Amino acid sequence: MDFAFRKTVNITPDFLKKHGVKGLILDVDNTLTTHDHPVPAKGIREWLENMKSNGIKLIIVSNNSAERVKPFADPLGLDFVSDSGKPLKRGYKAAMEKMGLTPSETAAVGDQLFTDVWGANFAGVKMLYVEPMELEPKSKRFIRFKRVLEKPFLPKKFADDTKEKL
Repeated sequence: MDFAFRKTVNITPDFLKKHGVKGLILDVDNTLTTHDHPVPAKGIREWLENMKSNGIKLIIVSNNSAERVKPFADPLGLDFVSDSGKPLKRGYKAAMEKMGLTPSETAAVGDQLFTDVWGANFAGVKMLYVEPMELEPKSKRFIRFKRVLEKPFLPKKFADDTKEKL
């Protein structure tokens, strides 16, 4: 991962522009909202609008079905790629094509090492890891198991913990 943030909303347009990022590929669950929740978490809608008003292109890439992603993305005015097959790069490539951007102009934002981080790396885009918004419910046993495996590899330093501009 290239950078880590405690919260999605702490990623700023200035930070992105400084790193040559013109577009963001966004995960949904535990990045923009809690798991399976139909509306954005507090502050996300305003964060998305701020990104858009600063010329940052946005698209959702999710392993969820269109039935999950479309009702979330449409009210936010976001395009999406569902059933993306992360960590495979096909969803990332489709998103970059829709945004008209190259990998060097694109960053991905997500909370899972084995899907979001690996997928961004395979696609050659910058990765902005964010801490999950919540621990997954017990019904999501596989994701909870992956969290245990991820733990030793997660960042110890976060870009939004420092006063220094990265």
